[in-house]
Amino acid sequence: MNDLKFAVRQLLKSPAFSLLAIITLAIGIGMNTAIFSLINELFLNALPYEHPERVLHVYQEDKSRNIEQGPMSVPKFWHYRDAQTVFSEFAADGGTGFILTGIGDPLQINGDNVTANYLPLLGVKPIIGRLFTPEEESKADVAVISEHFWKSKLAGDPNVIGRSITLNGVATTIIGVVPTPPVAWMGPNMDVFTCKPFELPGTPKELIMRGVSFLRAIGRLKPGVTIEQAKANLAAVAQSYRQANAEKADASWTPQVVTLPEDVTGNLRPAFMTLLAAVAVVLLIACSNVANLLLVRFTARKREIALRVALGASRGGIVRLFVVESTLLSLIAGAIGIGLAHLALPIIPKLAGQNFGLITVGSVNLPVLLFTLAVSVLTGLAMGAYPALQSSKSDLVEGLKEGGRGTSGSAGQQRFRRFLVGAQVCLSIVLVTGAALLMTSFVRLANENAGFRVDKLWGCGIALPPSRYPDKASYGRFAERLQNDLQNSPGVENVAVADGVPLQGGSASTPYSRADRNIVPLNQRPLGLNHSISPGYLKAFGIPLVAGRDFNEHDRIDSQPVVLISQSTAKRLFPNEDPIGHQMFFGTDGGTGLLTTIVGIVGDIRYTSLDKTDDVEFYRPIQQRIFPFMALIVRSAMPPDALVKLTRSTLSKIDPELPIIQPGMLQENVSDSLGAKRLTTTLLGVFAGVAVLLAVIGIYGAVAYSVAQRTGEIGVRMALGAQTRDVLRLVITQGMMPVVVGIVIGIGAALGVGKLLAAQLYQMSAYNPTLLGAAAVLLAAVSLLACLFPARRATLVNPIQALRAE
Repeated sequence: MNDLKFAVRQLLKSPAFSLLAIITLAIGIGMNTAIFSLINELFLNALPYEHPERVLHVYQEDKSRNIEQGPMSVPKFWHYRDAQTVFSEFAADGGTGFILTGIGDPLQINGDNVTANYLPLLGVKPIIGRLFTPEEESKADVAVISEHFWKSKLAGDPNVIGRSITLNGVATTIIGVVPTPPVAWMGPNMDVFTCKPFELPGTPKELIMRGVSFLRAIGRLKPGVTIEQAKANLAAVAQSYRQANAEKADASWTPQVVTLPEDVTGNLRPAFMTLLAAVAVVLLIACSNVANLLLVRFTARKREIALRVALGASRGGIVRLFVVESTLLSLIAGAIGIGLAHLALPIIPKLAGQNFGLITVGSVNLPVLLFTLAVSVLTGLAMGAYPALQSSKSDLVEGLKEGGRGTSGSAGQQRFRRFLVGAQVCLSIVLVTGAALLMTSFVRLANENAGFRVDKLWGCGIALPPSRYPDKASYGRFAERLQNDLQNSPGVENVAVADGVPLQGGSASTPYSRADRNIVPLNQRPLGLNHSISPGYLKAFGIPLVAGRDFNEHDRIDSQPVVLISQSTAKRLFPNEDPIGHQMFFGTDGGTGLLTTIVGIVGDIRYTSLDKTDDVEFYRPIQQRIFPFMALIVRSAMPPDALVKLTRSTLSKIDPELPIIQPGMLQENVSDSLGAKRLTTTLLGVFAGVAVLLAVIGIYGAVAYSVAQRTGEIGVRMALGAQTRDVLRLVITQGMMPVVVGIVIGIGAALGVGKLLAAQLYQMSAYNPTLLGAAAVLLAAVSLLACLFPARRATLVNPIQALRAE
């Protein structure tokens, strides 16, 4: 306690030093706290299920057909469920949406169709009521609702069990309430679970049984069973399915398993590992910065150390005294860092965008507080230990002789200070270069030509309940009327209806084959992106028609099936041929697929993501390939609110019980598709800027302290005839030497880091001499400025006053 009290007095005696050190450490610790809180939320605490690492997501893949992490079909799920021996439970779900009516305005709510054992497999227990029974699966109109839905939509009704709600026009009885599912696995606002997982609205049962894949299958490993054993067992099960169902579309697909925690964070890991490394570098720079200041500060207290030794203090006691002081600094900085992290965390979702999936943000909870405390204590010990050990070596006689005179420390201490400065510069070069690479890559990706225009485009989703729209003919009549009514509204330029919009995350693939070649079996055909679009879609998005014709009002459900193909598709499937007029088989209709005729070629677009080109892409008339969920696209200069009102008014004349789903400007889709890269780039850029700032502060502080401690020496030099330029050259040369060494080493390290970042770069090399040179020049320039101010102050030393002080 005496050491602690003395440390407090020492910090109060030097407010400038204390403030600089605390702010420097607070920035480093605060950034680490913020990133750890996100990692804790995403990686360590993302799935509040029972032993989620024992639950495997069973994907399907066929690398020969570029199928990776595909869903599972109903017949394959049944086969796996009955034949596997490694899971205690095997379950599946198929995400869906429900139109809720009867309690106010119609609402679209997120839902999930699950097998009866799905929630028990995850370890979900009801808050009230019960879960599904096996007898209810695929038969009963019952629902389990989330706590969020119970409280927000049903006002926490205590008599909710047994209450009936209308979902898609069907009266459904609530049997249980469960905790609100995690966003990481279920998506945002997953409110209702039903138990009819083997139905796919808009798809006939005979097609489903041919191998149409849409289920997400999971299994919980039996006690003692390893993932490798599960892989071996599932491979055998897949082989038996292939032999028994050779004609099915998914017969050739093989299983791939991933644990739930890895599944929900797999695509985020590289970005967050980069951020974690970067923020650790910032803390290292902050620590070396303050350690440098502490070494100078402790060295200047040689007389105090000598007096303590003379009065009987041990070296261990002196070291403890100084380490307590450095740890106190770090703890204060840690407390401030928590506040900085708390302020920074709400900004993260705005940077990430909705498609990134970071709907919730990390919070400063107990694990985060413990992490910050540990980092603060370790930081205090790490940065204070060496300065304390070095300073405690003070010679008793020499320390008493020096009295109050300044000193620049021993040669070893000066070398260590130079090493710290060089390390800061080296780490800063690495961080600045990495940030510059990712920024350049991001700018290049953001400016990539997507092949379509989204300016003045507004969109929303419309879902049609099967109870009122039982077949494709009714879907088509609704889509046609909605499009025509909106197209005739004042202020509307173009209207289109489709099965989705680019860069919104959803895309459907279909097997295809040329009809004039040897037709391979269905389960061996390659897959291509398949879109359903209305006449006017190409015009609305500004997609050029390269050859042939666009769809028109004559392309209906009862007319000749037709298709448009992209330019890349034409080059790949019809090299040196004119594809217009050729016929192709699509899908699984009739066992061989639907025979369609190519009527046009359109420009290439980037539908799934901006950084990926789609080699094979088809467009079908929406009247010939329509589903009960459709996207409405409107090109207009009207504000979004006006478009919502117009669409709502138009819908009310057609079907007043249909809600508008997720309305918004499509420009946001492009922005959201860059969410992960924008988050990484922005944060890394901030970290790099802070690193440079801290390095400059460290260089300035080290040189300034050195000049202050060498006032007498500089006075003697000037008294013996040294000129201003000599003093400037002396101070700047000594200050810049470790900087130059740090830059040289940093360039080599940056080349190695660039190789690690190569997978995150878009169409650019990790070895960019321009960026590397710019980073080196930047660090050299700011370091020179940091040295220049103390050097200038050194030239103003009055030799007489300096010698008198000696």
